[in-house]
Amino acid sequence: MTQAKFDAVIHEPTRLQICGILAAVTEAEFSTLRDTIGIADSVTSKHLKTLEGAGYVRMTKRGFSGRPRTWARLTTAGRTAFAGHLAELRRLASITTPED
Repeated sequence: MTQAKFDAVIHEPTRLQICGILAAVTEAEFSTLRDTIGIADSVTSKHLKTLEGAGYVRMTKRGFSGRPRTWARLTTAGRTAFAGHLAELRRLASITTPED
């Protein structure tokens, strides 16, 4: 069972989107993340570096048609942290009662 735990690193909206995309796949190319979220290269790079610094993302470069491409994947720690963060958000949502 996943322990519900708020994670401020993941909670930032762009990083939350990146983690959500990466959680659904084994890995994703930098340009796919950038284009799916609709942000600039520099913004994508900044957030990936933050996630990498936290140990949540691992980035690798591989050549493709003679050009290096950057790929990102969630680490085991990243998957665990993301699952815990989602569990905490679900827990918070379940205790919220709408006002009549």
